[in-house]
Amino acid sequence: MKIIIGGVGQVGWQIARHLAGEQNDVTVIDNNPELVRRATEALDVQGVTGFASHPDVLDRAGARDADLIIAVTHSDEVNMVTCQVAHSLFQVPRKIARLRSPAYLDAIYSDLYRTDHLPIDVVISPEREVAQAALARLRAPQTFEAEDFLDGKVRLLGLVLDEDSPILNTPLRQLNELFSSLRAIVVGVRREGRLFAPEPGDQLFEGDQIYVFTDTRDVDRTMEIFGKETTRADRVIIIGGGNVGLAVANALETGRDRVQVKIIERNRDRAEQAADALERTIVLNGDGLSSELLEEAAISKADAVMTLTDDDKVNILAAVRAKQAGAKLVVSLVNDPSLLGLMGPLDIDAYINPRSITVSTILRHVRHGRVRDIYSIGDAEAEVIEAQVLPTSSMAGRSIRDIDLPEGALMGMVLKGERVVKPMPDTRIEEGDIVCIFALTEDVPEVERLLQVAIDFF
Repeated sequence: MKIIIGGVGQVGWQIARHLAGEQNDVTVIDNNPELVRRATEALDVQGVTGFASHPDVLDRAGARDADLIIAVTHSDEVNMVTCQVAHSLFQVPRKIARLRSPAYLDAIYSDLYRTDHLPIDVVISPEREVAQAALARLRAPQTFEAEDFLDGKVRLLGLVLDEDSPILNTPLRQLNELFSSLRAIVVGVRREGRLFAPEPGDQLFEGDQIYVFTDTRDVDRTMEIFGKETTRADRVIIIGGGNVGLAVANALETGRDRVQVKIIERNRDRAEQAADALERTIVLNGDGLSSELLEEAAISKADAVMTLTDDDKVNILAAVRAKQAGAKLVVSLVNDPSLLGLMGPLDIDAYINPRSITVSTILRHVRHGRVRDIYSIGDAEAEVIEAQVLPTSSMAGRSIRDIDLPEGALMGMVLKGERVVKPMPDTRIEEGDIVCIFALTEDVPEVERLLQVAIDFF
């Protein structure tokens, strides 16, 4: 498949890495020659320097025989024009654009993206996706990560093990014996900065960050077994009244649960816009790093504080200040993956990484056929692949113990018809089953080979 990616920032780079690794013919375009050079040297891609919306640049990138274009530059307008030019001049069959401005995303204007108007097949909104991720964190406030799979029947939880966790120093094999009816399985452990797929004899220790697949009906029990309270956030303070903060506040005040929401926004004009757009939310104009303002907002009584400004360092510092002031839970928006290692030492309970979310969302829309979903974990350290088992797959008709999964991969949950099955060594994987597999990045190609997705990939 021939794919053109407009924009080689953090998101474009990761998409190019994923798709090139799957033996697609990928060409990247960016007006920054240094970014193009780095991409072509580090990845198996071709590069063109220039504006992705310019017809001559698209022509040089091979748009005449491209199957797909993904426009993820920093400009909404460039992304939109790129799709229009790709359609009108080169008849590129499928076009995906990342759009940030809420003005382009209002449902009443969705008719704009018809083929005979502005031909964009899929519109990706980072702010909207990030807002949904923030709300997911609030639904599971004791997790640092939460994502649903298998049509919402299974949830991946990211948990940090505290000193009072009842399962410390217990081999995972023994956990299965102690809680045999629990539909949950630990698939990943991050210890001292290193992520790995655990073996049955491995023990869990204080400070470990673990990834657990659980049937959504067993989420509360899973949290309890791993030493986490299932609390609800009734009082939420949001620091940052931009697009993300506004979207989260709006969802909270219009939701079924009566959540008390306060927003702290430094920019006066933006604070006034937030106050006008929201009905029940209290908007405070001031610095989210100010101890006096945090005290005025009654931060010590807050169930959750979310720092959602467009500045990573402000978000981290505000989260630390909020936790010191007595906030029960702090969630921080962090774009720079190199800063994620600070979350634990700084006692920040959870983080949201927009890049990872956007990459996962775009790949989800790119893939068709048997791969139904993909989710990027951490700084592209691992992936969760949700796929239907093909009759030609080497997995079909074999027990899990007989499937030659690579060392860095573990079978998560399995969906057989409408029934969620916790994988055991003797669980038989049949044609048509839908599997969730956790795999370290270096082992993803081998997992995909086992799934034989290349036969019916797009």
